Amino acid sequence: MATYVVATNSVTNSAKLCDYLTRRIKDGDVVHAVNSHFGGDETNSDDVRDGDDALNVVASRLGDLVTVETHQLIRGNEPATDVLDYVKEVDADELVIGIRKRNPTSKIVFGSTAQDILLNSNVPMAVVPLEKV
Repeated sequence: MATYVVATNSVTNSAKLCDYLTRRIKDGDVVHAVNSHFGGDETNSDDVRDGDDALNVVASRLGDLVTVETHQLIRGNEPATDVLDYVKEVDADELVIGIRKRNPTSKIVFGSTAQDILLNSNVPMAVVPLEKV
């Protein structure tokens, strides 16, 4: 039995991460789908709705195969911090994230949640490309 944490922020990303997981998961596994927002003025109702939609994709695609728990985190933290803290909370066996190709300038200006997670995770990870390279 394995525990997976899936970090997602959109319906499209959730679908691609589920495509990966359907080939990995087995009976008895547990999937925790998480989405993170800062909260306060930095999070609006559209953000929350989009997060719910992203989590619902995971629940609907994988819920008949394994136990799926969904969690929208609004703790005032950076998304990478929320995801990594949640991985520790549930003692996950694997973290599944998606990445997209970005140029060096956009990484400097906007930062990269995926990069922060990659550099700071202490559990095995699956990194799923979100677009064809």
